[in-house]
Amino acid sequence: MIITLKKQAPQKEINKLIQSFESRGLQVTLIHGDNYNVFGLVGDTAGLDEKTIQANPFVEDVTRIAAPYKKANRLFHPQDSVIDVAGIKVGGNEKIVVIGGPCSVEGQTQIMDIAQSVKDAGGDMLRGGAYKPRTSPYAFQGMGFEGITCMVNARSKTGLPIVSELMSADKLDEFIENVDLIQIGARNMQNFDLLKAVGRVNKPILLKRGLANTIEEWIMAAEYIMSEGNQNVIFCERGIRTFEKYTRNTLDLSVVPIIKEKTHLPIIIDPSHATGDWKLIESMSLAAIAAGADGLIIEVHNNPECAWSDGAQSLKPERFAEVIRKGRAIAHVIGREM
Repeated sequence: MIITLKKQAPQKEINKLIQSFESRGLQVTLIHGDNYNVFGLVGDTAGLDEKTIQANPFVEDVTRIAAPYKKANRLFHPQDSVIDVAGIKVGGNEKIVVIGGPCSVEGQTQIMDIAQSVKDAGGDMLRGGAYKPRTSPYAFQGMGFEGITCMVNARSKTGLPIVSELMSADKLDEFIENVDLIQIGARNMQNFDLLKAVGRVNKPILLKRGLANTIEEWIMAAEYIMSEGNQNVIFCERGIRTFEKYTRNTLDLSVVPIIKEKTHLPIIIDPSHATGDWKLIESMSLAAIAAGADGLIIEVHNNPECAWSDGAQSLKPERFAEVIRKGRAIAHVIGREM
């Protein structure tokens, strides 16, 4: 971190700043110039707040050289992390995983049929919403624990690990017992108490990007989880909100190489929520594979026209199977399997 002081800063104030930084175990180098004095801080500056430092009337500017995240930073962990989800490896140069299933669990027969279709198509995990965050309080909110139970039964039949969204920490024990990959949704990406709670468990976490969050804010959300001890985090890009109205959100595929450059954690893509249109899912899925994504999470429904939620962005099982078939060809080109 570089801190520029105003030239008229009294030596007494300079000494106070130096002492405050050294008390944190930081190495301070002071460079005198004609117009400014500059501090160079070496050490773990993650706990320093730039705005607090800049509030000092004798500070001109603060520039962070290193990223504020440490646990997720590739600089401190050069090897790719591979996250184990009930025996399925995500990340590194492992197989590109495909997660499929409905936006909402609607009953035992529905989820059982879809789970079998996902498995038959070559899918690796089953997704399904039991607790649903909806924009309208009058929209279907999910089946709750009954929905979780339906997915557990579908897992028993198909062997597919379960992916489902956790809405609040009071349901955490239920998810630890029944869910293989706990999803933190876009609306909860900066629910810091919830992030800390899942950081204290030994379960893989699927962390979706917030609707209008920067990449650094997203990584810092992962840092919250990892700082509590849980290193098993998988990023999920699901599109961000922009001025564009032709799609539900704007899919930012540039995050794939950026996340892989900045962090050691795997990243998967959600083309369903990103586009909001089933007709766009195949092309965006193939593009995500080509960009280097470690997986896809796609909404699949056996009767989208009658789906209780998000039918317009759900693929029928036969189209889901076609995405996997074409995806394998793209994966082969870039030296991976799917």
